[in-house]
Amino acid sequence: MDILTALILGIVQGLAEYLPISSSGHLEIFRQILGMQLDGAESLEFDTILHAATVLSTVVVLWKELWPMIVSFFTWRKDSHFYYVCKILVSCIPILIVGLCFKDAIEEYLFGQGLKVVGWCLIATAALLSFSYFFRTRPLDDSKPGKKAYIPRDISYKDAFIIGCAQSVAILPGLSRSGTTIATGILLGDKREQVAKFSFLMVIIPILGEALLQMKDILGGEAAAAGEATVGWAALLTGFIAAFVVGCIACKWMLAIVRKGKLVWFALYCLVVGLACILKNYGVL
Repeated sequence: MDILTALILGIVQGLAEYLPISSSGHLEIFRQILGMQLDGAESLEFDTILHAATVLSTVVVLWKELWPMIVSFFTWRKDSHFYYVCKILVSCIPILIVGLCFKDAIEEYLFGQGLKVVGWCLIATAALLSFSYFFRTRPLDDSKPGKKAYIPRDISYKDAFIIGCAQSVAILPGLSRSGTTIATGILLGDKREQVAKFSFLMVIIPILGEALLQMKDILGGEAAAAGEATVGWAALLTGFIAAFVVGCIACKWMLAIVRKGKLVWFALYCLVVGLACILKNYGVL
């Protein structure tokens, strides 16, 4: 892999990991555009580096919120930060079950599907974002007689589990993880900004767990036997830095977007790109 390709894919990962447009789907799209033919080891190695970069960007951007949670949880303080971590752990249960029980079957099904699955999943993402915008619980005007003001609630354990279920479904390429989890939280009536932060924090544990498993496969494979990376250290470093820097910017941007409730515009984007993928898959484009 050359430096320019690694830079492009790193930028795509950094943006698409936080914006509700699917990082896995867009990485597949850009691999097709760039004509890349990575083997399993190369793809595994490069994807692991990119995901590690975006996890690091989440930690950097949300460090002020994350550090008190770490302190409270590991010192067993049982305050609000401690219970917030407990909710994050509850949200990880569905993705743990899916990863342990169905990961191989899902990857086998998706192998060789090309852009068809990506296209349909992007359309599903567009539908979910639109639904959360038009049918979300809205604050009522308490100045009108007979109407009570709605106050968005904090994320409960039940909400955390449901959002975790949404995350487990979003392993499909093209189904945005951030879009799916944030839209689900909004539909549940949770506070928008809280949902966005919860969505970004809840992915840290699954991605780190997946990265550790992938690193085990990489270190135990042919690359380790040869004593060098299959992709190349320059490309890996370029992709990592690009994904980290762009991820920091995209994470802050996404928090502002969710606060303003402007996710519906990404639904239009996902719809257009999803249709283009399907048409490309069937040779129309």
